[in-house]
Amino acid sequence: MCRWPLLLLCGLLPGAAAGGSGRPLPHRTLLDSEGKYWLSWGPRGGRLAFRLEVRTAGYVGFGFSPTGTMAAADIVVGGVLRGRPYLQDYFTNANRELKKDVQQDYHLEYAMENSTHTIIEFTRELHTCDINDKSITESTVRVIWAYHHEDVGEAGPKYHESSRGTKSLRLLNPEKTNVLSTAVPYFDLVNQDVPIPNKGTTYWCQMFKIPMLQEKHHVVKVKPVIQRGHESLVHHILLYQCSSNFSDSVLDHGHECYHPNMPDAFLTCETVIFAWAIGGEGFSYPPHVGLSLGTPLDPHYVLLEVHYDNPTYKEGLLDNSGLRLFHTTDIRKYDAGVIEAGLWVSFHTIPPGLPDFRSEGHCTLECLEEALEVEKPSGIHVFAVLLHAHLAGRGIRLRHFRKGEEMRLLAYDDDFDFNFQEFQYLKEERTILPGDHLITECRYNTKDRARMTWGGLSTRNEMCLSYLLYYPRINLTRCASIPDIMEQLQFIGVKEIYRPVTTWPFIIKSPKQYKNLSFMDAMNKFKWTKKEGLAFNKIVLSLPVNVRCSKTDNAEWSIQGMTALPPDIERPYKAEPLMCGASSTSLRGNVSLELLLGFMVLGGTLSTASL
Repeated sequence: MCRWPLLLLCGLLPGAAAGGSGRPLPHRTLLDSEGKYWLSWGPRGGRLAFRLEVRTAGYVGFGFSPTGTMAAADIVVGGVLRGRPYLQDYFTNANRELKKDVQQDYHLEYAMENSTHTIIEFTRELHTCDINDKSITESTVRVIWAYHHEDVGEAGPKYHESSRGTKSLRLLNPEKTNVLSTAVPYFDLVNQDVPIPNKGTTYWCQMFKIPMLQEKHHVVKVKPVIQRGHESLVHHILLYQCSSNFSDSVLDHGHECYHPNMPDAFLTCETVIFAWAIGGEGFSYPPHVGLSLGTPLDPHYVLLEVHYDNPTYKEGLLDNSGLRLFHTTDIRKYDAGVIEAGLWVSFHTIPPGLPDFRSEGHCTLECLEEALEVEKPSGIHVFAVLLHAHLAGRGIRLRHFRKGEEMRLLAYDDDFDFNFQEFQYLKEERTILPGDHLITECRYNTKDRARMTWGGLSTRNEMCLSYLLYYPRINLTRCASIPDIMEQLQFIGVKEIYRPVTTWPFIIKSPKQYKNLSFMDAMNKFKWTKKEGLAFNKIVLSLPVNVRCSKTDNAEWSIQGMTALPPDIERPYKAEPLMCGASSTSLRGNVSLELLLGFMVLGGTLSTASL
């Protein structure tokens, strides 16, 4: 099955990724924390090519795993033994037992070994039609890696001990061809001596003020600036646009994100304008698009959120990592915009103990009809998407409907990893027209949770959001839905709540077992089983919604009443028969809309993070 021009070189140290077969691979990342294992990859003749450069004279292992462990993994092992190369396709079962694959789907292209390093280059099909192989899609891929100082013997590969690991990557990134001049100016948004606690995970937030510019500029590229030696410590970085109504005093101190004592100013920073994750690369805007800076409509303050991963609990670490923004006065044709679409965070409810719960956030045709007809009747053009959930998230899809017909997915990640989030370039720009309908569909697993999961900022809370990068920029920043709360309460047997509704979570009046409990306390008191959770899911997916259709200044295009969802939306979710819902004529009125109206008038923000 294998056809490959083999080169054995005994004196060459591993260098640039363009070495080996002589055909360069566009993507390259370090897989371990010690600089010993480098991976390069890219398309080649309808297949995907991989190059492993590892500091070992023994075998090199690489593979794909649904969970990042050895269980049910697709693995390839290669090396050079006494001057002869080898490459073997393996797989593991659920018990992590390693077995040779009858169908060998990895094709050796190049191999070399010297006194310190082994380099293996090979290709494989994206979809091999082998039940023991993992298909490679546009979703996140959890690669696993290992190596040993000895080659594979007759008994198979020896156990690799601690020389192993996993990393989430997106292997099918479209290649980026626009190259910046070295003279393009830039500014850095970089943390200053942030103390990293000796704990596994830390989220650090710091606000920055965009430098004063005398005229309009376009940001054309954003790249990570990672302190040398901290490549495995800095796990991901998010950049949010904040309210402009602050003094520079908000810049004085950083703080742990999502902490109860986090500054209130941080809560105004909601819209993601850039995302980078370990293994990711810098983000370049298309040649005809730039992120505008220097005008009244542009960001003045931004929040940098850095996720630090310190699994060995090292002490005394200080970090100076962040982002570099390249900008120019050579203004491009279009300003980029960002639309947040999905489920409004504060009204997200997920029962415990469920292996597969689905939520939907709707950017309805009414919102897109109104905003686009006024701003851009010919439509906007999406070129990248960030799909966002938290720790319970397992998969996200951004669905696109026009005139009742479902179009191709705008973006998807069926193997979502919270610790690997970055904007996905679309292979081709997609147009959103007035009257289109977008659904952000999220899948969650709460099997390990005993209490309700609520929408909120904390990583233990949840979100279901899509951030669409598009052009030309219009006056629409958020298009998010709120499902009707009353029918959710009816499901657990609530009959009446105290009115008027002015606070969240609101208080229940009857029946007796829930009297004077908040909505959240009542939902936690209810005895959830898998059957009831699935029945609740079916109800929530069918509920009419309110829509927040927000302008740049947080004003609304319109505040609509309940919007019924299109009846012909096909859902992959198959719920069990509905049961245990208690209907009550006392639960009348649109509480979701009452809360939305009340808090918008008060200028408040609803978030379970502060409860």
